[in-house]
Amino acid sequence: MGREAVARAFAEIRAALAVLDAEVDGRGSEPFSAADPLAGLADGSLDILAGAAAVEAGVAGLKARAAMKYADTAHALAPPGMPVPAQEMAVAAEIGCVLALGPRAASTFLSASHALTTTLPLTLAALHAGTISWQHARVMADEAATLDPAGAAALEAHFLDPHTPRPAAAAKIGEMPAHRFKHKARTWRERHHTESIEQRHTKAAADRRIEYRPDQDGMAWLSACLPADQAMAGWNRLNALARAAQGPTEPRTLTQLRADTFAQAILTSGTNSGSNHGRADSPGIPADTSVAADTSVAAGTSAAADTSSGADAGTDPAPSSSIRAQVLVTVPVVSLMGVTDEPAMLDGFGPIPASMARDLVADGADSFYRVLVDPRDGAPLEIGRSSYRVTKAMRNWLRLRDGKCPFPGCSNSSLDNEADHLLAWHHGGTTGISNLGQPCPKHHRLRHTSGWKPTPATKNQPPGWISPTGRQYKSEHQDWEPPHWPESALSAMPAHLKPGEQRRERHRGQAHRPADLLHRGLSQAEVELEEFFYGSG
Repeated sequence: MGREAVARAFAEIRAALAVLDAEVDGRGSEPFSAADPLAGLADGSLDILAGAAAVEAGVAGLKARAAMKYADTAHALAPPGMPVPAQEMAVAAEIGCVLALGPRAASTFLSASHALTTTLPLTLAALHAGTISWQHARVMADEAATLDPAGAAALEAHFLDPHTPRPAAAAKIGEMPAHRFKHKARTWRERHHTESIEQRHTKAAADRRIEYRPDQDGMAWLSACLPADQAMAGWNRLNALARAAQGPTEPRTLTQLRADTFAQAILTSGTNSGSNHGRADSPGIPADTSVAADTSVAAGTSAAADTSSGADAGTDPAPSSSIRAQVLVTVPVVSLMGVTDEPAMLDGFGPIPASMARDLVADGADSFYRVLVDPRDGAPLEIGRSSYRVTKAMRNWLRLRDGKCPFPGCSNSSLDNEADHLLAWHHGGTTGISNLGQPCPKHHRLRHTSGWKPTPATKNQPPGWISPTGRQYKSEHQDWEPPHWPESALSAMPAHLKPGEQRRERHRGQAHRPADLLHRGLSQAEVELEEFFYGSG
């Protein structure tokens, strides 16, 4: 009965697909809405899309289980003495042929399937239930691959256990694209890996490299794997230089300007002496786009795109001489002081080693902003006082609250995201954090040119969105975590500074700060903690 049951089940699935195809074509037995057939068909098509996604996820879970069942039986049936690597190669080849996958893709599929069926039961159950996609399951398997069993269980419990506390307004992982979930899962893994991020970063930095890959139509990809602070500084520098080159007479897009600026930086000396040196093979790159660099940026000691001090004598600094790209780094204050090596958070990237954050604090230009974290719950307390003007502080707080454009699935965390009133000013909306979002330019236009509307926000939670069809989509929330304190520090710490304590002492004001700490521009909370650890001087 086994094969007959399988054939019958798939025949029923194909028959169901034929029914759904007819519904999509508007050939169903009755319309979705008799009152408004066109609007009903549009709404019904979205229902079919949602249902198809859930069924696809269930089928993906079925494929994973079937693949591992075949692998187990194939190993049991293998001839005595057959080497295990040969057995695995034979299994991968068979499954690759059935699914029309190449050897590498087949091995990747088997590896993910093995993880799901052996160490990630919550992920497999969510896949079967249709609440996450195969892409989400792949992310979970990839991030759990370097964790021990306890770490892998904690990872999936954090995101999939229904008893894990999370804000009601926050999107679940299946409600966000897999690439956004990957960012969250990677962040959790970096924070909770049993091996310290300092050790892992040291090993990974040894593998830094440049890769070249040919592409279609006479094009190719050139990419670099670098330490995060260097990569982020370079990306922000390219963005700043490209924006500066824009103007009414500049026909190139921002994307093209970034590419041309990058090409000039690696193909020429980066100076502008009025010659065409280096431009013979790059006719699209104008001579006046200077990429003369402050080399400290390239070395990763600053997250600023500052070109004011590194140009060769006699060169034209061009419009880039005053360009600075702002970067936020969220540092647990105990890590900043060197008491622990807990990771910091680099805006737009994720966790970085504490040593990298301390270097950025020590050597950062004035476009770098330290963000102090509350030692009790991990929430951001304040932004560095060098940027404490109202409009700039509010914009930076929005960046902290949202992390990126708050539209579902968008990853745009660039500095040209636009502060936008959720309730329009002329309709009585206030200019406060709870009434502001920071959508990217594309989704800002979408909001004002279509029926998409943001939902209310709070000081700590970004807005969600309501589509023209009335469907509501939750926002992706930041994953703040309280810092981890050494036991020796906890036992001797004043009660009002201990994690979990509800009492909060009022700020004593700057007049009570020690003069040396005042001179260094530390916040009140930092002063209290530094006094506790090192004495008041």
